[in-house]
Amino acid sequence: MTSSPNLTSQFYDLAPVRRIERWLTSMPHPPLVVDIASTHVAAARWGKVNRSLESYAVEPLPMGAVLPSPVEMNVAQPDAVRSALRRVFSRVSGHEHGLVLLVPDLVVRVFILPFDSLPRRADEALPLLRWRLKKSVPFDVDETVVSWMRQAGKEGNLEIVTAVARQKIIREYEEIVEASDAKVGVVLSSTLAALPLMEDDGASLLVRMSGKTLTTVIVRGANLCVYRSTDMASEPAQLEPQSLLDEIFPAVAYYQDTWGGAVDRVRLSGLGAREDVFRRALSEELKCPVGSIAETEGHLHLDSGTRDLLHQNLDALVGWMVNGGS
Repeated sequence: MTSSPNLTSQFYDLAPVRRIERWLTSMPHPPLVVDIASTHVAAARWGKVNRSLESYAVEPLPMGAVLPSPVEMNVAQPDAVRSALRRVFSRVSGHEHGLVLLVPDLVVRVFILPFDSLPRRADEALPLLRWRLKKSVPFDVDETVVSWMRQAGKEGNLEIVTAVARQKIIREYEEIVEASDAKVGVVLSSTLAALPLMEDDGASLLVRMSGKTLTTVIVRGANLCVYRSTDMASEPAQLEPQSLLDEIFPAVAYYQDTWGGAVDRVRLSGLGAREDVFRRALSEELKCPVGSIAETEGHLHLDSGTRDLLHQNLDALVGWMVNGGS
């Protein structure tokens, strides 16, 4: 998803698609990535040759500085966010050359829409997508940024994975970055950026929290099967495991009904010091292996600095790099 002036009209329509990363790979890939979340501002820069982590920084935000919402204005304390970003840029250089901006999941609504057919031309496909989205989003679809990709459903039918956000809200975040003389090339939700960290084989359930936002994703090989974001009553430190399970069960049930099988594994992110509590609860209920997103074997080749970011709940930054961000 992009909304900067030179990229607003670029939409990513790919077929055939073997993996969802192909959607991400079609975008420009600056080596600097910035994440503005409800709890922090973070940035990381990757080497252009060996993809090693060159530098990174994280600055906490005051409570209430960023209030993620798909409808209402998000940046309640712009001075605090700008100040945190300036401190981050003082330790991570090169922002004047362009960057990718990650925004909270609640800002970007993601839908998996069945279609009999969809035109290949973006100018012909976009009106059809906006027409389909009219009853599904709580804002005027004519004032949105839209990006999409094609994928094949279980029976080989056409599905369009569509990401949509209000232009005004995306501009809030871009303006924060632009105030530091930085140029935004790509805007993406943090969980979409993190998806390349998931395993290639079987069905994987990602349970990811950022602040009070729970995002539940199920990917199966080439397909994004389920994607939903929910604003929970509290952050993980105060959240009861049953509350988490109640939000995850509908996604798992939908996947089982649609694909006729159970998930093969669960990956966790953002659950903090109580991760073990949630891990046990999910393992008991879903009867499958449950582990941190930092535990996937495919990431053992990452340098130690990059692996450390995974343990700091900065998986979205790493996901962007794994996808080819350098």
